[in-house]
Amino acid sequence: MNNPKAQKLIAKILDELNQVGIIANTLVADLKELRPFAVEEKRPVVAKALRLAYEHIEETFTFDIPIPEEEPLEALEEDELEGREEETDERLETENEFDADQSMIYFINLIKDSDNKLNIEEIREYNEALQNYEF
Repeated sequence: MNNPKAQKLIAKILDELNQVGIIANTLVADLKELRPFAVEEKRPVVAKALRLAYEHIEETFTFDIPIPEEEPLEALEEDELEGREEETDERLETENEFDADQSMIYFINLIKDSDNKLNIEEIREYNEALQNYEF
């Protein structure tokens, strides 16, 4: 997001998340305030992500969506799998230790740098997870 006011609001959100974690009513208000900047900049994926995120937080009082995985194991060659077996075990341990605050921080950082095509893809993954979330 390029608007200086949006950048300032993103910095505020990240600062609050780092200091106190998710405070639902404050975060929802900030995300609602940020969304019009995404609409103004013609970033429909980001605008949708912000709407889905604040609706999710309004319902659950947290951000119960994990950080998207980097790549599926099926895509790896067999010889690559041998070297990654230990890494996969570590990833599974990390997934079991899901942290809503860290996922929200990651999500906001993706939005902060939404000019990056890879970030937009991850935002789309968040959108899909948010839409498929079952309360």
